[in-house]
Amino acid sequence: MRSSPSIVPADRLDRDIYLVLEDFGARAGCAWRETDEEDTDFETVLQGLLSGQYVYPVRIVCFNAIEGWSRDATSDVADALAQRAVDSDGDLSAAMEGFISANATRRFDKQLTLPLKGEHDVPRG
Repeated sequence: MRSSPSIVPADRLDRDIYLVLEDFGARAGCAWRETDEEDTDFETVLQGLLSGQYVYPVRIVCFNAIEGWSRDATSDVADALAQRAVDSDGDLSAAMEGFISANATRRFDKQLTLPLKGEHDVPRG
């Protein structure tokens, strides 16, 4: 049986590709973010998540078309984000903290900030 050649350019995509599924709210729903080819490696996706490029990530998939595999990388990315936050003592958005809490597979030493109940209801004056 003769196999057909791949339509994926071997010289450009012989690496792992990471794509982010983001929740855009009730009206728009979830969609895979349009991303430049150069911005689909693990490190660039992590930086995008930490910098706020992605606000409400739902799932992250990884694939390698040349090697013929794909997998859910959501937990791996959540673990890496949490470790970066611990290492850099950086602030995370509430949405990113929620993403990490829902998907990380390990415990981390950083105390995630939680809003105080009724914090905005305290009268000032």
